[in-house]
Formats: sequence, C-alpha cells, structure tokens
Amino acid sequence: MERKQMSHLIDIEDPPVPLVDSMGKEFESLSPLSPACSIYRVPDRLRLVKQKAYTPKIVSIGPLRHGGSKAFQAMEEHKMRYLKDFIGRTGETLEFFIDVVKEKEAELRACYAETIQFNSEKFVKIILVDAAFILEVLLKSFNSKLQDKNDRIFNKPWLIQDVWTDMLLLENQLPFFILEHLFNSYNNETKTITLNQLTVVFFQNRMESPGLKYRWEEILCGDFKMEHFVDLLRHVQFKPDGDDEMETRRNMKLRTLTTPSARELQEAGVWFKVRKDSKNLFDIKFEKGKLEISSFILSDETEYTIRNSLAFEQCHCNENYINDYVILIGRLVETREDIDLLVKQGIIENRLSNSREGSLLLNKLADGAILDEDNFYFASLFEELNKYYNTSWHRWKAHLKQRYFRTPWAGVSLLVAFFLVILTIVQTVCSLAAFFPTLNPSSN
Repeated sequence: MERKQMSHLIDIEDPPVPLVDSMGKEFESLSPLSPACSIYRVPDRLRLVKQKAYTPKIVSIGPLRHGGSKAFQAMEEHKMRYLKDFIGRTGETLEFFIDVVKEKEAELRACYAETIQFNSEKFVKIILVDAAFILEVLLKSFNSKLQDKNDRIFNKPWLIQDVWTDMLLLENQLPFFILEHLFNSYNNETKTITLNQLTVVFFQNRMESPGLKYRWEEILCGDFKMEHFVDLLRHVQFKPDGDDEMETRRNMKLRTLTTPSARELQEAGVWFKVRKDSKNLFDIKFEKGKLEISSFILSDETEYTIRNSLAFEQCHCNENYINDYVILIGRLVETREDIDLLVKQGIIENRLSNSREGSLLLNKLADGAILDEDNFYFASLFEELNKYYNTSWHRWKAHLKQRYFRTPWAGVSLLVAFFLVILTIVQTVCSLAAFFPTLNPSSN
C-alpha cells in the first residue's frame, strides 16, 4: 500500500520547467553594463604574482572587500565611531545620511564591475560607514584638533600608515562622487576647505614620488574629475605629459622583445644620468650614448601604487603606459648589480633592505603585464639601445676606457707607456739606419 502511494506521489509531481523558459528568465535578470563602471577586481594574472600588493591590511572599504577577513573586524567598530563623529559635526541626523546614500544607490552600484549581491539596506550601510570613515580620515589628518587623544589611527597605536596604503588599493575604493555628496553636507568651520584640497594635502604629504606640481593644482582647481583615489594617483604620477609626445609614440611597433640590462649597457659605454627636467616616470631619453631616466624611490608603497595603478589601467583605460614602463624597468634591472648601478647614479633611491630585494621587486613588476608588439610606448627606445649595444666599436671603446682610463693616473700611465713605445721604435729605426747605411738616404 505504501509503495502504491509513493508511486502515486511521483506520478503527480509537477513537470520540469522547460530549459528555454528558465534560460529566458536568466536573460531578463541580467543587469545592464554601465559606462560608469570604474572599480574592478584585480585580474588573477596580476594578483597571483603578489597577493599582498592588492589586499588590505587592516581596513576594508566598499562592498568588494567587505567582510572578507577577520583582520578587518577590529576596524569596523572604529569606523562606526568615525561615522558618529562625522554626523555629530554636520548638524544632520543618521536618517538624513541614510537617505542621501539610498538616493544614489543605483548610481553607486553601477560603478562596480560586478553585481553587488548585498541587499539595499546592507549596501547602503557599507557605503555610508566607509564614506564617512574616509572623510573623517581626511578631516582629522588636516586638522589635528579633531583627533581624539586615544584615537587608534592618529595616536595610539598610530595606524594611519596602514590605513592610507589600504586606501591606494583598487578593490578598496569608493566612487569619489559619493564622498563629495556627503561632504557637501558638512557645515562647520571647515566648510571653506574643499574635498579636493583635503585629498591633495593628505596624499601629497605621504606619497614617495610627489608627481608634477601642476597636476596637483589641476586637482585643487577641480579641472580633473577623478573616479576614485587610484584614478587620482594614476593621473598625478603615471600619466605621460604632452599629447604630442603621446601621439608620436602611440602605435609604434616593437621590433625586438629584449634590451640589454643596465650593467650590459654600461659595459657598452652607455652613460646613465638622472633626467632633471623630468615631466614624469615615462620621460626617458637616450641620445649619443647617454640614457637619462627619471628618478624614483623604491619602497613597498611605491610597489603598491604602481601595481594597483597598472591593474586599473588594464581594466579601465585604453592606454598602456604603466604596463610598458614596468616591462622596460624589468628589462633594465635583472640583477642586484643593475640596481646598484642605478642607485649609484642617483636614479633609484632604494628604501628596501638590500639590492637583491630591490632587483626582485622591479624585475617582478612586469609579471602579468601584457606585451603588445604593435603598440609599445618604448619601442623606439628599445631599438636605439639595442643598436648602440650591438655596435662593436662602442663596446671596444668602453672596454678600453674602463680598463685603462678608470682613473686619471691610469690614463697618464697608459699615455706614458705608449710614448715610451714610440720612442723605442724610433730609437730602433735610427740604430738600424746607422748599422745599415743603405737605409739612410743622407749617407749617399
């Protein structure tokens, strides 16, 4: 009897939904792709080279990294304190700011490259708490009077160094427009200070390479509309200067995939020099055996900035300047001898523990980069360096100079020796002429 009942239940089971209907519903549920998208997951091709360069240490910002690690939990409570401080000085209510963010929810979601799975309440909370946290970091950094004596970030245990580097990571970004939207509600005595001014003061004072002065002025004047902080740093530090130069180098075909290292170039007679009139990192010039390179500081912060700017460039931009730069640097610096040479010439200031770490860092920057042979920014430089290096005369001349003219006294000694050889030859010829009169025309 039980078997019959079970069989009966199976017989009346609803028929499966046709595949075409289920797939059609999936089509309908797809969210449209937005042109406002500017915040991305770092591609695994880059992430797997060095995970920590893209991973926050103590604070998660935005929905992509929210709740991903227990290491962030301690900062979540502190972020709520900062939100309370921010609201307390605005004269508005928590409900007001929730509504402000909720009003922009669709626009905010469109800024992320992947669909954010958090529901509306959770998403709004994440954005509000994290945006207020960032604003408070900028405000407290600008005005120390706003800092509490027990503040975990600016006083004990002074976590600002970790916080500000976490703010450089691509996956740890908020759209800048929501920061502006919330900051415009700020109505105390700092209202005379713009958010752009706070941003410039905060980052310019902490960055290892300050970038071009006029680029910072563009930010201050509002002439550059930034998507987020990574976009800001890319604009200030990693954008070639001058549309004419950019257009000239664009779409240049790379004829050779390799170029000699710094030490090999030196052995071929290339002279390295800091480019003092440098416009940016990409402003590299090679002429008559002299290679002028923009100086830069080598540190963990430098690496994080370059790597995250490179990830943003590959995900978001049509240009590939950072990509091509790290390929060039990876070719020039292959060993610790290469980096020692560039340090000696003042091109690199190495703040890492030793030369080996520095050479490994620079050599690994290009791992995950994409080499486009038909559009390589430094194609002409590669060609010029290879042509110079492969000219035998240059290597012979450099070898002679390095071996015999290393010091002024060595050069003088060589000239004296050469002069003595000439005198010996002359003396020998004169002796032979005296011994064989027929060799001496004056004796006839």
